[in-house]
Amino acid sequence: MGKKSELLPGTLDLLILKTLSRGSLHGYGIAASIKRISGDLLTVEEGSLYPALQRLLLQGWVKAAWKVTETKRRARYYTLTREGRKQLGEEMSQYESMITAIGRVLQDA
Repeated sequence: MGKKSELLPGTLDLLILKTLSRGSLHGYGIAASIKRISGDLLTVEEGSLYPALQRLLLQGWVKAAWKVTETKRRARYYTLTREGRKQLGEEMSQYESMITAIGRVLQDA
């Protein structure tokens, strides 16, 4: 299997917002979804995930509520807010611009 990739600085918030745009999830579910969709290349550690979720809560981009999981455990579920959807659009636009710029530099080499 391939080597696991580290997240580029600034991409964790984008990945969390995009993941939550598909529906509410608890922290473990967010990390598992990112790992699964990336083909096991991206792993989000708890030490990065929960501070990022707290930051997104403080920004008003996500909201949280305690619910019972499918395994009958209590977990905090996160949901994207209207402001979070707007931020997701802005971050995706910035990310696409950055990828385009990097691609230009790499093609010019």
